[in-house]
Amino acid sequence: MKQNIKKVVVAYSGGLDTSVIITWLRETYGCEVIAFTADIGQGEELEPLRDKAIRTGASKIYIDDLREEFVRDFVFPLLRANAVYEGRYLLGTSIARPLIAKRQIEIAGMESADAVCHGATGKGNDQVRFELTYFALKPDVKIVAPWREWTMKGREELIDYAAKHKIPVTATKSKPFSTDRNLLHISYEGGVLEDPWQESTADMYTMAVPVEQAPDRAEYVEVEYAAGDPVAINGRKFAPAALLAEANRIAGAHGVGRIDLVENRYVGMKSRGVYETPGGTLLHAAHRAVESITMDREVLHLRESLIPKYAELVYYGYWFAPERLMLQAAIDDAQKNVTGTARIRLYKGNCDTVGRRSPVSLYRPDLATFESETVYDQKDAEGFIRLNALRLRVGKQISSK
Repeated sequence: MKQNIKKVVVAYSGGLDTSVIITWLRETYGCEVIAFTADIGQGEELEPLRDKAIRTGASKIYIDDLREEFVRDFVFPLLRANAVYEGRYLLGTSIARPLIAKRQIEIAGMESADAVCHGATGKGNDQVRFELTYFALKPDVKIVAPWREWTMKGREELIDYAAKHKIPVTATKSKPFSTDRNLLHISYEGGVLEDPWQESTADMYTMAVPVEQAPDRAEYVEVEYAAGDPVAINGRKFAPAALLAEANRIAGAHGVGRIDLVENRYVGMKSRGVYETPGGTLLHAAHRAVESITMDREVLHLRESLIPKYAELVYYGYWFAPERLMLQAAIDDAQKNVTGTARIRLYKGNCDTVGRRSPVSLYRPDLATFESETVYDQKDAEGFIRLNALRLRVGKQISSK
């Protein structure tokens, strides 16, 4: 049933889908359309979107610089959790959606809008991420999801619609793959990637150079952490957004952080994508290195057991859910002593830890040494082993009867 909507705030990227959406909303609902673009580090000039949005039917556009908030309040908590979905994906797209949706709800309140709208398809994860955030922050919100309403079946039809309505777009039928970029990563989906056997093409390199073009000499990078967050690279202090940008620059030059994977979407299907996360890969490795000498064993092991669930919550879109907030509180408490510096070696796509140090290190050379020492009596290990083997011995004795 068609909703009664007079004013709607659209999450607007200026790409094919959202460019068509502005015109389609006016045509379908006869409503006022306000566009909202979040600057989260797309690496492109966003000001031209102002004129484009107005020319295609928007009455107003907000272009908000959210880069600092994005890295400080979304990326850094994600990195503190070492979150990786299905063992490989560093959640670059997933983590951006709750921030965009949050700001969209704020603008809807400022503009007294009836509804919010996104350009996510009815097959993907983003529709869930946007709408779970909308509902978490405004329970009575009205949502317009054009991909679940219009009759157009795919991007080729959208390209035809754009041509008919003279909407300027860059997508073509010969290059229909979808990209999403922010300060943490860039993703490529669709097009040739829909064949999981087909190798990605040369035009799918943006943040990381092809390994073949990476320098023939390794580069060593030092990343300093304070209470779980990176604060300096090679001795230089940076604010969060600038630090991630610097990490991207350094790691991307060595071809670090590029993966090709098939993942399990929340809606139930498998999807193939190519992702580049150079700075995130560097910071993730450095963070683990500092953790390794500063976190208590049992705390670290417990936190490790929480990573799959935490990553799943972020991937599915539950950033503002109570269970994610609960896990974050526990993870952040465990990060209080994660302070120190990691030394990372970058070479031809590899990102290897070669050193770590901390003023609060739990690593004791006098305990770990293979040489002669006086602080650890090796004979104590015998009783320790016998006690831990007791249940194994009893079990074997019973089963042997």
